[in-house]
Amino acid sequence: MAKQNLILIGNGMAGMRTIEELLKLEPEKYNITVFGDEPYGNYNRIMLSPVLANEKTLEEVMLNDDNWYQENNIRFEKGKKVTDINRVAKKVIAEDGTELPYDKLLIATGSTSFMLPLPGADKQGVIGFRDVKDVDTMVNAALNYKKAVVIGGGLLGLEAANGLMKQGMDVTVVHIGDSLMDRQLDKDAATMLKTSLEEKGMKFLMSHASEEILGDERVTGLRFNDGSEVDADLLVMAVGIKPNFELAKSTGLHCERGIVVSDTMQTFDPNIYAIGECVQHRGQVYGLVAPLFEQAKVAANHLAELGYGRYEGTVTSTMLKVTGISLFSAGDFIGDEDTEELLFRDVASGTYKKIILRDNIIIGACLYGDTMDGTWYFQMMKDGTNISDFRDSILFGQAHLGDAGHGDETRVAAMADNAEICGCNGICKSEIVNAISEKKLFTLDDVRAHTKASASCGSCTGLVESLLAHTLGGDYSQAPSKKSLCACTELTHEEVRTGIRELHLKDHEDVRKSLNWKTDDGCAVCRQATNYYLLCENPDYNDPESRFINERAHGNIQKDGTYSVVPRMFGGMCTPKDLHAIADVAEKFKVPEMKVTGGQRIDMFGIKKEDLPLVWKDLSEAGFVSGHAYGKAMRTCKTCIGDSWCRMGTQDSTSLGIKLEELTWGSWMPHKYKLAVSGCPRNCAEATIKDFGVVCVDSGYEIHVGGNGGIKVRVTDFLIKLDTEEEVLEYCAAFSQYYREDAHYLERTAPWIERVGLDKIKAAVLDDEANRKALYERFIISQKPSQIDPWKKHADGVDENQFKSIKITAA
Repeated sequence: MAKQNLILIGNGMAGMRTIEELLKLEPEKYNITVFGDEPYGNYNRIMLSPVLANEKTLEEVMLNDDNWYQENNIRFEKGKKVTDINRVAKKVIAEDGTELPYDKLLIATGSTSFMLPLPGADKQGVIGFRDVKDVDTMVNAALNYKKAVVIGGGLLGLEAANGLMKQGMDVTVVHIGDSLMDRQLDKDAATMLKTSLEEKGMKFLMSHASEEILGDERVTGLRFNDGSEVDADLLVMAVGIKPNFELAKSTGLHCERGIVVSDTMQTFDPNIYAIGECVQHRGQVYGLVAPLFEQAKVAANHLAELGYGRYEGTVTSTMLKVTGISLFSAGDFIGDEDTEELLFRDVASGTYKKIILRDNIIIGACLYGDTMDGTWYFQMMKDGTNISDFRDSILFGQAHLGDAGHGDETRVAAMADNAEICGCNGICKSEIVNAISEKKLFTLDDVRAHTKASASCGSCTGLVESLLAHTLGGDYSQAPSKKSLCACTELTHEEVRTGIRELHLKDHEDVRKSLNWKTDDGCAVCRQATNYYLLCENPDYNDPESRFINERAHGNIQKDGTYSVVPRMFGGMCTPKDLHAIADVAEKFKVPEMKVTGGQRIDMFGIKKEDLPLVWKDLSEAGFVSGHAYGKAMRTCKTCIGDSWCRMGTQDSTSLGIKLEELTWGSWMPHKYKLAVSGCPRNCAEATIKDFGVVCVDSGYEIHVGGNGGIKVRVTDFLIKLDTEEEVLEYCAAFSQYYREDAHYLERTAPWIERVGLDKIKAAVLDDEANRKALYERFIISQKPSQIDPWKKHADGVDENQFKSIKITAA
C-alpha cells in the first residue's frame, strides 16, 4: 500500500511531539515533511531562559537535531515559512515557492510574542522574548549596552530580566499592575517574590503604564503616561503570547481565539489537524507543555487512523522556578465569598502557603518558598477529595501524615548526586537528572519510562517532580498524570474501552494488535482488565486464563492452598432442607470448618481443589448455585426480615432482596458488588454502606449508592426515592450496568463515584429515562450468559483437567 503524504507546518515542541508519537504507532504510514521557519531543528523553547542566562547552550536544549530527521526519513524544510495552503488542491506553498502535496496536514504554528502597539515599537533594540533570534539579540546587546527594560512582570518577563542580569545588564522590570505574576500568585506571595528579587538586584516600576518608546533609530528610553521616563538601551516586551493562526485563517479554516479543533484535534477540514498554542479547544487555549503533549498523543492516534483517542481538556498546575525561587500555583487561589482560606506564612523562612476551600474541597492553592506539597494539593483538588479529617494539619504537608516520599525543590537541589531517590528501583539523583537533560524529558511519565523512578510504589513521586522542576526550571508544568492501564500500553482505561467499543474488538489479540500494545501477550494487569472490558461489550466472551485464580477455580483459595465454597442463599433465606444438604456435603467431604458469613450465607473451608467439582455436584443437585464469593462480581444481597415478622418493618424487605439478588446474581463487575435491603430506617441490613442499598420507608423505597464497609468506610449517596418494587428493580439494573460500563476494572463503586461525581450518575440514570431503560435492557441481555451456574458446568465435566492433581513420579 502506497504511503500517504503528511506535512507538518511548525517545527516546535507540540508538532514534533505528535510526529514522535506517530512514529511509535505507525512508522511506515506516511511520507513526512516538516516545515520550520527557523534555521534550527526542534528545540526546547521553555529552556531559552537558561540559554540567555548562560546556564545552557543551544545544543544542550536541542530536542531533534538534523541527524534525527534523516534517521527517521523525514524531509526537513528548515528555514522555510509556509505562506499558503490550497485546501482544494491539497498542497502547501512556502515563501520561497516550494510546493508540496498532502493527504493529511498538521498545523502547529504555535504562538508569537504580543507586542504592545506603542509609538516607537519599530525601533532597533525593541524585541519580544520567544525564540533563539530574540536570545541572540539580547546577548549581543549586553556586549555593547548597559541598561535594559523589560515590560511585563509575569513569568516570561522575570526570566528575561534574570537572564539579562546574568549577562551583566542593569535591568528594570515595568509592570502595569501592582502585583507580580498576578496570574500565578496572590498579592502576598507576589510581595515576597518582589522583595527577594530586589535583594538580587532587580529593579521594579510597578503600576506604570507605558506610553511611548523613545529614541531615533534605536531605543533610548521608555515614557509612561504620568510623564516619567526610564532609560533603556534594550527594551524587551514580555507581556504575553498570542496564538499564531493567521495562515489557517487565511485559508478559510474556522478560527476564533485560535484554530478551532474538536476532541480529536481535527479542524473544520477533516484532512487538517491542528495542535498546540495555535489551537482553541472547547473555548480554551493552552500555553504550558503538559496539555500540548496530551494533545500530541490524541492527534497521533487519529493520524495513525486508530480513531479512539480523545482530548477533553486539561486542568493544569504550574511549578515555577524564577531565579532560584520556588513557586507553585493551581486552580482558583483567590476565592470568593463562598470559599474559605487556609493560610500559613513564615516571613523569616520565606515560606507562604494558601489553600482555598469550598465545602472542604480544595479549589486552589498558592505556595511560595516551600512547594513540597504542591502536587499533593493539586491531586486532591483534581480528585475532589474532602479534607475534613485532616484539615487542621493539611498546611503542614503530606510529610505530616507520614509520607516521607515528598521533598521540596530546595531540599532536592541540596541532595548529593548519589542520593537515592527511588528506593524500589535503586535510582539515584544523578541518574534522573542526567536522563532529564540528555533525553530531553519533560513529564513525570517520561522520567518513569526512561529511569523507572516513581514507577513502582510511587512514594518518591514528589521528589521526582521536584527534580523535574529544578532541572527544567522555567515554566515546568505538570498536568495530572494520564494514568495508563499498565506498562504494556500508554492508553488509559477509558481509551482502551473506547477502542474496544468503537473498533468492535472481539478478543485479546484484537486489542493488542489494534491498540498497539508494547508487549505480545500483555501482563497480569492488562489481561484481566481487558478481559473484563471485552466481556462488557461481548457478554458471551470469557478467557479463563486472564482471570484471578479464584475466578478460574470458582472458589476462594486459602492460605494453605485449599478452597472455601459459599453456596448462594438468596436474600439470606433458607429452609431446613437447605441446611441438611449443606451439612451432608460438609460431612461427606470432611469439611474442617464452617462459618456463617456477614453476607448471611454459610462458608465451607478447607476443600481440596480436586474435590470442588464433586462438592458442586452435590450442592447443585440440592438446588444451590454459586455464591460468587470469589469473583469480581455481584456477591450478595443482605436483608432484614422486614414487615413479615418485625414490628418495625415498613415493607417486605426480604422479598425485595430476593428479587434483587435473582436479578443481579452471576453478573461480572469491575470489582465486588454488594446489595442490601433494610425494612425500615433503623437499617439493620446496613444498606447505607453497600454498593446498592435500599432503605424501606412507609411511603416507598429510598435508593442509596456507592457505599463501602471496608478499611475506608464510605456512606452511600442518596440517589432517589421510588414508589414501587418494579421501579427499584429497574433502577438497580440501570445503575449496575452504568457502573459496569463506566468504571475502571478493580474500581469499587465508592471511588468510582468520588472520581466521576454523583451528578454524572444522576444524569445517566435519573434524568434521561430513555438512557435508563437502555441501560436496563443491556443489563438484562448481559445476564443471560452470566446466570448459567459455573458450578454445575464444572460438576458436569467442563474443563475437568483444571481440577485434577498433577502426579509426579520418580524416574
